[in-house]
Amino acid sequence: MSRIDDLIRELAPAGVRFSSIGEVAECYSGATPASDIAGYWEGGTIPWMSSGEVNKGRIFDTDRKITRAGYNSCSTKMVPPNAVVMALAGQGKTRGMVARTRIELCTNQSLCSIIPNDLVDSDFLYYFLKTQYQQLRGASAGDGARGGLNLQIIRAYRIPVPPLEVQREIVRILDHFTELEAELEAELEARTLQYAYYRQVMLREVVAESVTLASLGKWQGGVTPSKTNPDYWNVGEIPWLASMDLSDESTDGIRGRVTALALKETSLRVVPAPSVAVVMRSNILRRRLPIGLIKVDTAVNQDVRALIPGAGVDAEYVYQALRADSENIRRNCVRTDGSMAAVNSGDFFAWKIPLPSLQEQRRVAADLRSFDTLVNDLNLGLPAELNGRRKQYEYYRDRLLTFEEASA
Repeated sequence: MSRIDDLIRELAPAGVRFSSIGEVAECYSGATPASDIAGYWEGGTIPWMSSGEVNKGRIFDTDRKITRAGYNSCSTKMVPPNAVVMALAGQGKTRGMVARTRIELCTNQSLCSIIPNDLVDSDFLYYFLKTQYQQLRGASAGDGARGGLNLQIIRAYRIPVPPLEVQREIVRILDHFTELEAELEAELEARTLQYAYYRQVMLREVVAESVTLASLGKWQGGVTPSKTNPDYWNVGEIPWLASMDLSDESTDGIRGRVTALALKETSLRVVPAPSVAVVMRSNILRRRLPIGLIKVDTAVNQDVRALIPGAGVDAEYVYQALRADSENIRRNCVRTDGSMAAVNSGDFFAWKIPLPSLQEQRRVAADLRSFDTLVNDLNLGLPAELNGRRKQYEYYRDRLLTFEEASA
């Protein structure tokens, strides 16, 4: 900190000037070519970024590409390398998150591209806006899941503009912290892949007849009751599982709640616990197949299918077996040729897993569960070290990016 303090005393003795983002940067959003026109997507070479990709942090490539015809068909704009992109809207906790572009790309309408002028280092801006996540969400227009940021809010948002030498020294320090964190993340990822391999080995060693997923019980879907009818949502007590609640392969954080009236007046039905939930439609399927173990009675939305196990079928065994084989299932059963990735139902329900006796299912499930503990328990080993490193990093980042504002 002393190096930064010395620079500020030397270069900004009266405090740091604050400006609105609109005063020091160009801001614009993108657009999405029509999803039902193949010529806008097939064979595309222009990187096109969706809001779901903002959590990558640094953007060296995008999940989707569009064609020149797709680019010309809508109002999206090219974003230069070393710009900042912010999610204006998105599922779950996406809104307010930021990333740095490392390639030229274009974006969808739910992302704001911020291109700073010569007064602001783009990496400094990225790091500062990361500290403003909660404040930005608080500044969102609207409320709840329907809230969102917009260009007017972003352009008016005030940021510190210390001398460039100070900005670049802060970036150098924070980049170093990021590299140290990335080393631990890479080691943890390697360990996770190792455990995933062993899960597959354990599943292959189960000696039993393989049966289709369709035969394991009843697969139940759901709907989203009309958001315009408050009687379906206000003071709701019945859990309602959306695809975003499966993003961490867990259903422990079901945020949605619907009322009994929603069950009465729509086709929505409760899925009894324990059951197994699988995301069937979402762009997260381009990267992985979210699967969750439902531990409380809940309803689900239209992008999720839930297995209500039949006689002789253990829900946790199916959950663990599907997780062990999830990447193979994703590669063979997910369609990614449209604007939204989706599981091919025919291929998915025809997929087979071994089904031993109920007692053996429970034993195998317990063994597979032990691998989750090794990888995910934040009180043990590498995960704990990584969690501690992140907290340390955030503490110093917030200190480095807190400035005394110059008086007018």
